[in-house]
Formats: sequence, structure tokens, C-alpha cells
Amino acid sequence: MAKLQVSLKARALRYLSAREHSRQELARKLARYAQEGDDIEALLDALEAANFMSEARFSESLVNRRAARFGNSRILSELKSHNIDPDSLTEIKAALAQDEVARTREVWSRKFGVVASDANGRAKQMRFLLQRGFSHRAIQAAMRAKEEDED
Repeated sequence: MAKLQVSLKARALRYLSAREHSRQELARKLARYAQEGDDIEALLDALEAANFMSEARFSESLVNRRAARFGNSRILSELKSHNIDPDSLTEIKAALAQDEVARTREVWSRKFGVVASDANGRAKQMRFLLQRGFSHRAIQAAMRAKEEDED
């Protein structure tokens, strides 16, 4: 029984039907299956021209998946690693900054729920949020708001 050879375009469309991919990410995945004579860049150009692949959709998708768990710096770092256009990054950064304190508070509440009573406990909570990519300003505002709620 002969093994069916799947074309690069079919494979790319299968990947894109599962979720949005950046150009760089899709090229890396397709490179494993490329044979001599296959032009991955031309295929990616054709997919973008047909609107099957979009940098804006990928960015929006990634932000939506990560925003509930991670801070602005971690999300922006991941977008930079996918070679997203710097102008798009500026717009995304501005949009993320609007609700960073609320997202910080939500992540903090899920993990801890109450402000630690001692300095070591507070430092542990702040380190956790910093590792998630939240800014010092957002962490302090979220913890201050929670302390005011408890009073």
C-alpha cells in the first residue's frame, strides 16, 4: 500500500485550521517536510495573499490566549520572538496597558487570594507576578487595591 504524500500547502492549511501561526513559526514547521524544489517562502506569500495567514490575526490570537495568565512584558516578548512588526507591537502594547492592573489582580487572586501578612510572603507574591511578566506598577496597584478591599 503506497503512502499518500501530503503537499506542503495542504499541510500548511491543516496547521492554520487548528490555530493562527506566525510566518516564522509556519515556515519552521513546514521546513521539516520540504523537499528539494519546494519554495516555502512563495507558499507563505500565497497564503498571506489569499488571507489564510495574517500577522494581525496571529497577534490578536496570541494576546487573547496569553492575557489571562501573563503580563505585558511576557506577551510582548513572545510576539517579538515571532518577528511581529514593531508598529503592530506598539499598538498591542498600548491596548494591553489599559487593563494590566485588572489582569494582574485576577492572576494574583487565583493564585493567592489574600495579601501576605509579612514581608517575605509579599515578596514571594510579587516575584510570582514578576515572573509572569507583570510590571512593578501593576503589581503594586493590584496588591494595594486588594489591601483596601480587605480594610
